[in-house]
Amino acid sequence: MSTAASSRPSPASAARRRAVIDALRRGAVPESGLDLLATGLDRFEAALDSELDTVASGSSVFKAVRGEYGSGKTFFTRWLGERAKRRGFALAEIQISETETPLHKLETVYRRLTERLTTTSFPPSALRPVVDSWYYTLEEDALADGADEEDLPQAVEKLLTARLAEVSRHAPSFATALRGYKSALAAGDEATAAAVLAWLGGQPHVAAAARRSAGVRGDLDHFGAFGFLQGLLTVLRDSGHNGLFVVLDEVETLQRVRSDARDKALNALRQLIDEVHSGRFPGLYLLITGTPAFYDGQQGVQRLAPLAQRLATDFTTDPRFDNPRAVQVRLPGFTQESLVGLGVTIRDLYAEGASSPERVRSLADDAYVADLARAVGGALGGRAGVAPRLFLKKLVGDVLDRVDQFEDFDPRRHYRLTVTTSELTDVERNHAAAGSADDIDLDM
Repeated sequence: MSTAASSRPSPASAARRRAVIDALRRGAVPESGLDLLATGLDRFEAALDSELDTVASGSSVFKAVRGEYGSGKTFFTRWLGERAKRRGFALAEIQISETETPLHKLETVYRRLTERLTTTSFPPSALRPVVDSWYYTLEEDALADGADEEDLPQAVEKLLTARLAEVSRHAPSFATALRGYKSALAAGDEATAAAVLAWLGGQPHVAAAARRSAGVRGDLDHFGAFGFLQGLLTVLRDSGHNGLFVVLDEVETLQRVRSDARDKALNALRQLIDEVHSGRFPGLYLLITGTPAFYDGQQGVQRLAPLAQRLATDFTTDPRFDNPRAVQVRLPGFTQESLVGLGVTIRDLYAEGASSPERVRSLADDAYVADLARAVGGALGGRAGVAPRLFLKKLVGDVLDRVDQFEDFDPRRHYRLTVTTSELTDVERNHAAAGSADDIDLDM
């Protein structure tokens, strides 16, 4: 069956509009409803949808996204994640950081993946519902094969062994833990079942008694994480999911860690890419994001020649002719024109749910939206590319909300843009117009 129809966004319901507007009011990227805001991404759609279909058919894809701060990397990954979810994928978005999720410790990356795992039916962490659904599928398949209630446990065990045969070659403890989880549930021991499932999700320091009960030992390590990811993909596929879409966000933070940890992390990324391309992870779409400095600089990808070779992509041509099928794609970032266009889209979306739509469109007309965009860009050193988050926050929270609530409020007469350092991110603060040289925050 074609997935084109299933990937078509649904109409903008009041709930979807409200979720998007609420997020922008907080200065955050919405978790959902991004198809309502997607402008300028149509050139990627055909290639990316084809890749998602390829993964759904049992292959795997690795993709790298590059863009400066404010170019919309987080927006892009969540927009693509929504398209994946409409195709029946499970999702996990992971922020790479030196302290919380170091990339060179793949066991930690796997743990964060299971903690943030989400599906169309379940919020994070969806690991337990997915495993329960998988066991239900095994039972249904066993019954369909002719098993009766008396020999159902043996038939399920036989199916489990067969379907995890490839996984068990690399990580036999994955299947062992699944059996331990099911046995604890059958015995009515909820505490042990939860502990074993936590161990299966890569959690450290699980009680020794629970591990002994399940027949597993120790904690998950760096190399075992590959096998567990392979096992999770098998469980997801057998429980009705078409794949797993994983985002490793802000990989450029590797540039700021100690050189030994950086080298290990870059090599771990190289290993991940090679495993994806080898076909070990059928059903996985793995996407990373980073700045151009990370991909091109000597403190990033270029530090490891084999990794640089795998990610090499020609960006010397006009961005209009960038190849969206390439391993690395470029987000050109916002111009003044595209920023205004996004603002007008948000204004119209807001107006649909306003008490007086025409009043919102009249007082915050296209010319005013353009003036506000210029003012916010000016407050950030004239850089439209770093202005989207703050611009949309000001547009929704300072202007549109007031127009909607106060009949006598006119933004041209009653509102003057103010930007305080406390509401800026570090990058925005570094670009903010400074009154003197002493006010400029230099990145040493």
